[in-house]
Amino acid sequence: MAEVEDIVKRLMQHPGVTGVVIASCEGIPIRTTFNNEKATHYAARYVDLINKARRCVQDTDPTNDLSFVRVRTKAHEIMVAPDKDFILIVTQKPSEAC
Repeated sequence: MAEVEDIVKRLMQHPGVTGVVIASCEGIPIRTTFNNEKATHYAARYVDLINKARRCVQDTDPTNDLSFVRVRTKAHEIMVAPDKDFILIVTQKPSEAC
């Protein structure tokens, strides 16, 4: 668990990062920097997105798998890294350069 805390602390030190959620594959927040309501919302929504994106990738190439999703809106940039046991969600302010 100390390793997870170190990862969250390192991510939060990056410029522009506004929050981190580590969730189970079922969409249950395990560790977060957000309040419980916001973390639950992010986890549930992005687990659904990851599952759909993973199916799209595997329908196209059954030997392949999803490794990363990046969603950019006017207000946020959300980066999602799915793993076998959990999903990492990081939100940040979008940069002006893109």
